[in-house]
Amino acid sequence: MQRFNNFSLKQYNTFNIDVKAKEFIQFDEPKEIRNWIEEGEFNNPFLILGGGSNLLFTRDYDGSVLYPAFKGKKIVNENDDYAFVYFAAGEDWDQCVEWAVEHNLWGVENLSLIPGHAGAAPVQNIGAYGVELSDLVETVEGVYLETGKKFLKKKDSCSYGYRYSIFKGPLRNKVIVTGVTLRLNKKPATKLGYGSLKVEVENMGAITLQNIRKAVINIRTSKLPDPEEKGNGGSFFKNPVISGNFYKNLQDKWPEIPGYFLNESNRVKVPAGWLIDKAGWKGYKSGRAGVHDKQALVLVNNGGASGLEIADLAMKIKEDIIQKFEILLETEVNIL
Repeated sequence: MQRFNNFSLKQYNTFNIDVKAKEFIQFDEPKEIRNWIEEGEFNNPFLILGGGSNLLFTRDYDGSVLYPAFKGKKIVNENDDYAFVYFAAGEDWDQCVEWAVEHNLWGVENLSLIPGHAGAAPVQNIGAYGVELSDLVETVEGVYLETGKKFLKKKDSCSYGYRYSIFKGPLRNKVIVTGVTLRLNKKPATKLGYGSLKVEVENMGAITLQNIRKAVINIRTSKLPDPEEKGNGGSFFKNPVISGNFYKNLQDKWPEIPGYFLNESNRVKVPAGWLIDKAGWKGYKSGRAGVHDKQALVLVNNGGASGLEIADLAMKIKEDIIQKFEILLETEVNIL
């Protein structure tokens, strides 16, 4: 366990916001969490920080930032069809995807290049190109912060939904995830329902695991800025889910509005990026903050922006979308 005071978080959030934590505690092994709890500091203000890709800091953090830095990638069990793969919470998520592809394991390739750590992936239920992590989760491991006891939750007890899990709801700030075990396919199991992805893969000449990963990376890098070059948190807003009837009303005014019906329900997911783009925000700049010129769903730090500048821009966009479409956008990024 390593502890630091008045610690800069600029390198620990992908918006590159220059704020400080009163205290920064890095856990290198899960057992160190229990030691910290036994010191009696659990009741102090704290924030659990992973890769910092879903956080927008608007001020210094007057408490303890808890940083799980656990490492490890391994196959823990397997049969003829599946390999059960454990990723420790502190592992870079895209490096986990790369590892799976190198081991010819199918399932996570569509989730390539999503920023963040493996521990946050089952918490956020990350997803892209027709795949959500909950499709693959076998178990999630962690520690209860109040007692220091370990837990092992199977997928069915994680309350998964769109960008939601029990760790964002009832167990928010009550646990630290230490790792996740995924069930990956040993045999080809492609998900190429998104047209742009299918076209990109087919242009490569063969539908292989490696080509699918390359295709996802190509598409994401063509649309999304590298956080190392321009601070951002990926998709800033969730795609809103509306009723089928309301969607039909919107089609009367905007016939080209895209929508994806959810299973057999009368609910439709509408791309937030399309709404923001249609409202004229793509490429917009407000001081040092802005909207990415290739993907309207991404808010960016053009250099030296404060978290408040970006949060203010997000609020203006939300208000405008309500006025134009009568849809309330929810942020995917957590604003602190």
